[in-house]
Amino acid sequence: MAINLELPKKLNVTVDQAHQAAAQIFRPISRKYDLAEHAYPVELDTLASLYDGLNEAGAAGAGADGGRGQKQEKKELPAGAVVNGGNMQSVLNTMETSWGDVGLMLSIPYQGLGNAAIAAVASEEQLEKFGKVWAAMAITEPSFGSDSAAVSTTATRDGDDYIINGEKIYVTAGSRADHIVVWASVDKSAGRAAIKSFVVPREHPGVTIERLEHKLGIKASDTAAIRFENCRVPAENLLGSPEVDTKKGFGGVMQTFDNTRPMVAGMAVGVTRAALEELRRLLEDAGVEIDYDRPANNQHAAAAEFIRMESDFEAAYLHSLRAAWMADNKEPNSKEASMSKAKAGRTVTDVTTKTVELAGTLGYSEHLLLEKWARDSKILDIFEGTQQIQNLIIARRVLGKSSAELK
Repeated sequence: MAINLELPKKLNVTVDQAHQAAAQIFRPISRKYDLAEHAYPVELDTLASLYDGLNEAGAAGAGADGGRGQKQEKKELPAGAVVNGGNMQSVLNTMETSWGDVGLMLSIPYQGLGNAAIAAVASEEQLEKFGKVWAAMAITEPSFGSDSAAVSTTATRDGDDYIINGEKIYVTAGSRADHIVVWASVDKSAGRAAIKSFVVPREHPGVTIERLEHKLGIKASDTAAIRFENCRVPAENLLGSPEVDTKKGFGGVMQTFDNTRPMVAGMAVGVTRAALEELRRLLEDAGVEIDYDRPANNQHAAAAEFIRMESDFEAAYLHSLRAAWMADNKEPNSKEASMSKAKAGRTVTDVTTKTVELAGTLGYSEHLLLEKWARDSKILDIFEGTQQIQNLIIARRVLGKSSAELK
């Protein structure tokens, strides 16, 4: 598989628009909403309108249908042709906006993780119905974290409806999004194969926002605990196939992560770049030269550390682009999606923490955003699957082992 490392010119608009939003909207209000946890960033409404317009023009990769990307089947493309579609657009958009503020990025209307879930598994009819909603994603429960197969929320068929019962925690944008993609089991006796995802309106009988969490970072983003109590939704709100195929397992809902993990990797790449740019400025102001033509051991220790971290950043960036590119080109990318998430999550926590250290008192104070980025970064190594989960998935794919064979 050959990849040209230069971005296609058609994606420059996506990158430029997102960077302008990050620089002119996100950065100026970043500290404001970090200190005003749970306050809704009203400035994002204007940005949402812009994205909606760009999405209508097919230029933004915004919303659930943006994540679906080009709807042509690969076989319809000319020989040797490749696609740079919705997944690549979404990841690049995420990188740039997260450079501005990852908490605010997670709060942009119609850009929720649930939108990527809808894009991953929805039928064309469902995409038509739910492609323009703002969707959060509800997976985690009080009884489990990264083990997605341990879902205890139930969805019981009743005529033309499903009745959902259960509790979800740590739902990003859970109190703001207008819909929630809920993971639930349609048959507890069938195990993980019976886990399906459902699109549920947030303002709906049986849906209760229990509380908003106080968090270490991404304070601009609301993180909700939600209870579903005899919540009745139409059967057509089940994403993908309703059939319980024990041979296939729960690959349908897990396919969601093949879309969302490169996006989270993109968030981590954006925050990493922000920290490195600020550190470079501080080192240069202090008279520390970063020389790429000299061995690291012949340079200032801070310069050598910068070069090490920058190389990790480049690796995380390329991992993320590869995973998105493969998704756009209909190539199985589960291993690569986990690789991108693992590398970028590990890199962002290392880089932001080390940057705080190298910047000294400026790094630890609120005079700069460095300490905020260090706090924000930790969640990027946790949600959508922890570092340990990603390494486990990568090992399974490399060794050709099933989840039962390698736990």
